[in-house]
Amino acid sequence: MRPTEAAVDGAETQALERGADRALVAAARHSGGRTAAVLGCTVAAAAAALAEPAVLGHTLDLLLSGSPSGPAWTLLCAAVIAAEVALDAAAARLTGEVDGRTTARLRRLGLARLLRTAPHHAARHASGETAARLTAHATEAGRVPAAAAHAVAALLPPIGAVVALFLIDLWTALAFLVGVPLLVLLLRAFARDTLNSVARYQQVQLATAGRLLEALAGARTIAAAGSADRERARILAQLPELGTEGRRMWQVYGGTTARSAALMPMLLYAVLAVGGIRLSAGAIGIGELLAAVRYAGLAAGIGAVTGGLAAVVRGRAAARRTTALLALPVFGHGRKELPADGPGALELRDVRVVREGSTVLHDISLLIPGGSTVAVVGRSGAGKTLFAAVAGRLTDPDAGQVLLDGVPLREVTAEALRREVGYAFDRPVLLGDTVGDAIAFGADAGAGAGTGPAGPGPEAVRAAARAAGADLFVRRLPHGYGTRLADAPMSGGEVQRLGLARAFLRAGRLLVLDDATSSLDTVTARQVERALAHEIRPGTRIVVAHRLSSAVRADLVVWLEDGRVRASGTHDELWQRDPGYRAVFAADAEAGAEGAAVPEATREAAR
Repeated sequence: MRPTEAAVDGAETQALERGADRALVAAARHSGGRTAAVLGCTVAAAAAALAEPAVLGHTLDLLLSGSPSGPAWTLLCAAVIAAEVALDAAAARLTGEVDGRTTARLRRLGLARLLRTAPHHAARHASGETAARLTAHATEAGRVPAAAAHAVAALLPPIGAVVALFLIDLWTALAFLVGVPLLVLLLRAFARDTLNSVARYQQVQLATAGRLLEALAGARTIAAAGSADRERARILAQLPELGTEGRRMWQVYGGTTARSAALMPMLLYAVLAVGGIRLSAGAIGIGELLAAVRYAGLAAGIGAVTGGLAAVVRGRAAARRTTALLALPVFGHGRKELPADGPGALELRDVRVVREGSTVLHDISLLIPGGSTVAVVGRSGAGKTLFAAVAGRLTDPDAGQVLLDGVPLREVTAEALRREVGYAFDRPVLLGDTVGDAIAFGADAGAGAGTGPAGPGPEAVRAAARAAGADLFVRRLPHGYGTRLADAPMSGGEVQRLGLARAFLRAGRLLVLDDATSSLDTVTARQVERALAHEIRPGTRIVVAHRLSSAVRADLVVWLEDGRVRASGTHDELWQRDPGYRAVFAADAEAGAEGAAVPEATREAAR
């Protein structure tokens, strides 16, 4: 890696760390009262734990001396112990609430940002990785505020115990302090090694989750290719590394615990030895020796500190994964409305789109009259889908402007944009419980005929399905439009027809069909084209086309090549003057004409 690349990666890592810490602080503030209560309970429990050896030692001295105040101090010992237990229980209960609230907030923030960014930005993170970030890693990150409170409280007994040792006897305290540097080194090494192993573990976990989700999405392809064994090996390829990193985490934790377990008895024996000498010299009493030994145990209690520190370290590493979603740019909207009587005139002014440092749409300027049907054609990779995304503002150009009825799309409100701009895709995703819900999804903004404040009615849903050629097969389902999607096995063409019906139901002044008829047979595709012309709300249509018939029926054809508009005009004009245009439809044209096809032959073939 070159120095400049390393510097960039380092800056990005630091930015992620700062963003994760800010998100965790904000989440802690969101549950500020409960987090403060956790801190208060844990600190009070720590104070009770600190008070217990002193009270117990003094009580022992009183009982040994036969003092009449001995029973009262015995009750005080019981009260201190009971208070410690009760405070620990309250802290545990509050910790669960804080963890749940913090996790929920991190998930809501991450999901909200994911849904508010442009689709191509969201696609930076693989689906499996995104799922892991919002589930396992968000849960781990959500534990940080309460874990930090516990870690702070865990520091109080060791510190307070050292102070108490000095108050009891200077020489006993000095005997304990001999081993403190070793404890500090243990903590430092533990924090460093834990951070490294946790970060690597979570990275491998994300990669494995991403591969698993890819395999689940492509299960049919894997089965058809007979590559199940190879895919299983690919998914599990990093499992040994995951196991290695997991074992390394526990080795770090276990090694620190083991070393501290070896160090603690040595410290206790040193305190006991010096305390015994001081007791024989009459410098301290039996109760004070008991208190000194118990305080030495508290002071050497590195287990609680390392546990809290480990939770914070793991949580911060997980928070960087989760809050990486918060770094996605927000897809903002303006405050302008579209003209009420606008015909849907679309204009692209010097539109340029850059992806991964390469220009994929080059300075496109185009004026599409309102109410016209435009076929966007070109070979695979020409930029058709990106052109369609820019036209309906699923993404923004990096330079230039897109205007609908004279208003820049960046300045239009989100409600107006999605009310007046509709989409149908080549591989639609059906959302909702039932088939009817899937068609009506997103139509509650009031777009399209027959819709109302509560969304479209059943008749409007059926009309859209009829226009998309879906009504017949839907009515044959067990419960018609009320059939649950999970109980309605459908072909690719049937799913595509439901996607078209969804788009038709909310058709506004601009409707973009991104290869939305590719899985339909010729008869159904032409039925859909006729419905677009006569049954759907009039408006501008942009059709990403591969079929000759779509280009023939269009008012305007935009021919893209390598991200540029090579030519635009009617199909007849382009067909007559440019053999390259005819080559785009070579396979389709052969079915309708022989040799050098003429416009009339292609028109008849399309009909």
